[in-house]
Amino acid sequence: MEYIDSSVVEQIEMKMIRPSQFAIRDKYQKNDPDFETLVNSIREHGLLQPILIRPLATGFEIVAGHRRFQACRTLRWRFISAKIREMSDKQAYEIQLTENIQRKSMDPLEEAEAFRRYVVDFGWGGVSELARKIGKSEEYVSHHMQLLKLPDEIKEKIASNSLNVSQAMEIAQTPEEKQSIIVQHVMNDKLTVRQIRELKNALKEERDLEMTVSPNTQKSPIIARKTYLTLKITLSRLDGLINEVHTTVEPDQRAEIINFLMGIRLKIHSMIDESIRFRNNNMKKI
Repeated sequence: MEYIDSSVVEQIEMKMIRPSQFAIRDKYQKNDPDFETLVNSIREHGLLQPILIRPLATGFEIVAGHRRFQACRTLRWRFISAKIREMSDKQAYEIQLTENIQRKSMDPLEEAEAFRRYVVDFGWGGVSELARKIGKSEEYVSHHMQLLKLPDEIKEKIASNSLNVSQAMEIAQTPEEKQSIIVQHVMNDKLTVRQIRELKNALKEERDLEMTVSPNTQKSPIIARKTYLTLKITLSRLDGLINEVHTTVEPDQRAEIINFLMGIRLKIHSMIDESIRFRNNNMKKI
């Protein structure tokens, strides 16, 4: 069935319009360069795209175009061009969310909070319905929502772009007691997502070993296993250093440093093989 837009465009007095009660984003800093650019563009060329509003019992509510509305208010406009459309709270929220995602105006935590409100606070639908409405995969929605479970200190690193969303999602899927260890490695060694997964696997193996060890178990194979895991983590950190050299060191110095690090990498591999042989020999004695 073809969608028919029944909205109308009118010049509406700005004092009759209020921000949305479900505003996805409500932070407008007047000294923000992007906002200043928008104000200057509207001053120079006018409002090229009407804002979208819906009628209330008294007045109107913004559905899409909060920044444009604030820019026009900054310019002391009395009237603003607005597209008026009847819609429910749920429809208004979905439009706001979709618009902000398409413009990439939200950081990962803001998206996650918006998803949580839709699914949990308002109860408008599950993850699958929300994903369909905003044109994203169910995995995208559920993984973002997992970011909200992270400790505040890790969320701060996401907000400051010290951690990217892919790294943060890997950390969010890690037991809470191991998250700070992984974050420390990521921050110090600039680990990639693949390296984070390797580190997680090594830590998981270590945790599984600790859970299965009985008080009567001989210590030698346990120490051998922990030595193996420590070397695996070191190998992952070394790979991070090698990647860093590729991107930050001048070409005339790069070859010498990489050859040095690759030599150490071979030695670590040899040590890993030794730890495996030692562990296997001790396991035979149990």
